Amino acid sequence: MWFAPAPQVRRWVLWGLLVVLVLSMLSTLVWLAGRYEVGQVQSRLERDASDAVSDIRTALTRNVQSLQSLQYADRNAAPWEQDAHTMLREHREWLRLELRDADLRVLKSVDTPFRAPVFHRFGRDANQPEVVQACGVARRQSGAGYGASTYVPQTDGLGLEIMDLCLPVITEGELTGYTVATYALNEILVNMVGPQLTRSQEVSFTESDGTRLAMHGTANRGSRVFIAKQLLDLPGHTMVLRMDSWRGAPDLFPNVLTALVTAMALALVTVLIMLARDMRRRQRVELDLADALAFRKAMEDSLVTGLRARDKQGRITYVNPAFCEMVGFEAHELIGKSIPAPYWPPEMVDEYGQRQALRLAGNAPPREGAESVFMRKNGERFAVMIFEAPLINALGEQTGWMGAVLDISEQRRVEEVSRASQERLQATARLATVGEMASLLSHELNQPLAAISSYATGSMNLLKDAAVTDPQLADNLSSAIQRIGQQAERAGKVIKSVHDFVRRRDQAREAVTPCALLDDVMPLVSLQARKLGVRLQVNCAPDLPPVLCDRTMVEQVLLNLARNGMQAMAEDTAHKDLTLSVQPANANASSRWLEFTVADVGHGIAPEVADKLFTPFFTTKQEGMGLGLSLCRTVVEQHGGFLSHRPNAPRGTVFSFTLPQS
Repeated sequence: MWFAPAPQVRRWVLWGLLVVLVLSMLSTLVWLAGRYEVGQVQSRLERDASDAVSDIRTALTRNVQSLQSLQYADRNAAPWEQDAHTMLREHREWLRLELRDADLRVLKSVDTPFRAPVFHRFGRDANQPEVVQACGVARRQSGAGYGASTYVPQTDGLGLEIMDLCLPVITEGELTGYTVATYALNEILVNMVGPQLTRSQEVSFTESDGTRLAMHGTANRGSRVFIAKQLLDLPGHTMVLRMDSWRGAPDLFPNVLTALVTAMALALVTVLIMLARDMRRRQRVELDLADALAFRKAMEDSLVTGLRARDKQGRITYVNPAFCEMVGFEAHELIGKSIPAPYWPPEMVDEYGQRQALRLAGNAPPREGAESVFMRKNGERFAVMIFEAPLINALGEQTGWMGAVLDISEQRRVEEVSRASQERLQATARLATVGEMASLLSHELNQPLAAISSYATGSMNLLKDAAVTDPQLADNLSSAIQRIGQQAERAGKVIKSVHDFVRRRDQAREAVTPCALLDDVMPLVSLQARKLGVRLQVNCAPDLPPVLCDRTMVEQVLLNLARNGMQAMAEDTAHKDLTLSVQPANANASSRWLEFTVADVGHGIAPEVADKLFTPFFTTKQEGMGLGLSLCRTVVEQHGGFLSHRPNAPRGTVFSFTLPQS
């Protein structure tokens, strides 16, 4: 005979005990669940039956109140019947309304319009005992009384279970009659019990012995029936309300419940594991969030830029320490404040309110910022620059506006100081220019004054050597004197231009043809050219457009450049050529600028001299003062042009400047 080893037997015993224990537990669980389900169904059915009785009792009470309002109608007039017809149309559970005297004789009656008269076949006298019973109860209780239910056959072979309600009519403290309403028990169930109670259950009125009087509702037939009964105790009559509910046998219920419990247990363990993991993950995220918040707080505290957040209603929701320090208010004094803000100057509240309304209406602020004025808590005003952008939450919805506020009062103060310093520097430079102009005045007036002296000396000599009656002599004297007058007038214009420049007046500019400018300076240039042996060449097309300039000052520029070019060729014995030209700037016929050039063939300009050429008081001449080219550049730049120089091929220098066309 074969015997299993003791450990293996013990293991099978343990597995058997475990299986028995699990099966016992499951069986107990299923039995308890079944009992619990039965108890739940029965309790729910009891509650439904109680609710149905309560609904019927409440509806019967309302009907009694309606009948009481009918008693105020005149018995001998037609309105009682009209009111009765109206009530019958409103209450389908009533089959007939009667008005009776104190001896229970019928005075008036009205039948329901929804069916044939219920007493048409056998008459009303057959139900007289029930009416007497109901009215007797009503008389004794001075209130509503109900009679016993009775069966009334109908002409269609069927019948109705009816019940009479009697309500006494009291006039001046005495009984003068009765109002009798005939109920159909079936219609009471239909109209007074909620449809949610009869949708899947059957409701019926029964006698105390279980005889059904009326029923309503349908139920799905099953192998198990649940019954609940409730007494409907009415004055003078008591009925039993029965409610039946059918349920199928729960063959699969234990398996479903066991699977449900097992699945819920596994789901619970899984959820606990997932919650543990989620908790650990949440803790890590919270630590990261705390670090991020601490980092952001430290960063915000270190900012010198004020930060301010507002919601869509304009209320302040956040300010950083820099903003509080800027306006002098604490954070709790600002958060929650709306229009007007505490830091708005009172005189600008209306303007800022309109700007705020535009912002809240959805108009985006300018990205470059808006300059404004804020007021500190002590009343001090200061300038700020505000940059605002929409405040978007994690859902992508705009919740308000975030603004960065910069205190630019110090910047404005520095700009004001810089502006004042610049004005002082300009005044100093202008004073220096006065010195330049004074020096240049003496320098420039040498030429016209020397010419005046020469023409005057010549005129004196001619007057000594020639007879007065000689006609040729008279012409020469007239021409010389005319030249003297022209040069004297030119000297006066130079002085006036310098005077206007020093007094910061706008120079009178006029449209002058380029050829006219060259013609005006040619007498003086030709005079010095003959003295130095320089050949002059002028290139000026007569169809060039006029330029807009201060004629006298531009002539001085041309004269100075031409004189410098001739002096640069003074040491040469040959090839002394000076060319004055005018052409469109950049060789572009449609250009709005004309270029004037003065080209010589002298020794040129050394590279170390070229960088300092336009520096005031820098000169390479022994007799020069170093102001001519500096002043020429100033005059040209005042006209919006540019003065420059470049080497001339094969030798020499070309000076050029531009003037705008008129």
